[in-house]
Amino acid sequence: MATIEQRTSQDGKPVYRVKIRRKGAPPLTATFHRLTDAKKWAQVTEGAVLEGRHFKTAEAKRHTLADLTDRYLREVLPRKSRSSIYMQTLQLNWWKAQLGQRALADITPALLAEYREKLAQGEKQPRSNATVVRYMAALSHAFTIAVREWEWLEDSPMRKVSKPKEPRGRVRFLSDEERTRLLDACQVSHNPFLYTVVVLALATGARKGELLSLRWPDVDLKRGTLTFHQTKNGERRAVPLTGQALTLMQQHAKVRRLNTQLVFPDATGTKPLSLRDAFEGAVVRAGISDFHFHDLRHTFASYLAMNGASLLEIAEALGHKTLAMVKRYAHLGHRGQA
Repeated sequence: MATIEQRTSQDGKPVYRVKIRRKGAPPLTATFHRLTDAKKWAQVTEGAVLEGRHFKTAEAKRHTLADLTDRYLREVLPRKSRSSIYMQTLQLNWWKAQLGQRALADITPALLAEYREKLAQGEKQPRSNATVVRYMAALSHAFTIAVREWEWLEDSPMRKVSKPKEPRGRVRFLSDEERTRLLDACQVSHNPFLYTVVVLALATGARKGELLSLRWPDVDLKRGTLTFHQTKNGERRAVPLTGQALTLMQQHAKVRRLNTQLVFPDATGTKPLSLRDAFEGAVVRAGISDFHFHDLRHTFASYLAMNGASLLEIAEALGHKTLAMVKRYAHLGHRGQA
């Protein structure tokens, strides 16, 4: 595979030119003044070629970070949930704007740490540690795919970059009195779907995006189930419908629009409606402070914990694969038993 040729330089001294050939790839060449150096380079490089390490280095020099993000956005991201596609597109495009012209071989842990700090500073105001971690995770997974599947890199430079510590997850849930006031405010809203959606959120722990993307084929009123296909972790999840939530959906089905399969369509019937203004208005009318739609999910989980549900049961109900995200509710179990 390696050949060494002795030549004479312009000053009349001997030099040794090494050439390594591999089928399907351009030859590798180097010139040395000493034969021992030429032999050593040939031995080391041949070993790297046989292991595939040298050509990964060549790929890392050939491709830029923009190539990495573009291919990931094109081939990998479409397989994820709609919410993940939206957020990770923003995150990867930030990295592309900052480092897109750099060759992957030049993307070092030190460089990523420098831009981690720039990311944290933000443009108009600082970003939270949790946000920085999400941005880093998006690029980290792209690097992982480039290592394992595309063979553009030998290792991910993000692996050596430390992540900022995230604060403990926020848990804000409704008291019984607040829940009553909020539901009363939703019932008098000008938005005809708000009350039903909020009751469903409290009864199932579903995210707003999951509820608003529901289609009638996902609703089984006979069995009393809702099936969410577009979930955050990409896995389909079915949840039970009982009590008032089931009754409201049965009533809603009687007046459903026939020109769309969406359960909660906007005026055009082509996309889900927006509940943001209606929900925020109901929260204000109810006199509730520091409360967002996602906190309805926390309320559902908190009620489960206070009624004796285990962390495993809460994780299953919320659609989490691990217990890490539900440990925040552990202390509420003691409150429910008191």
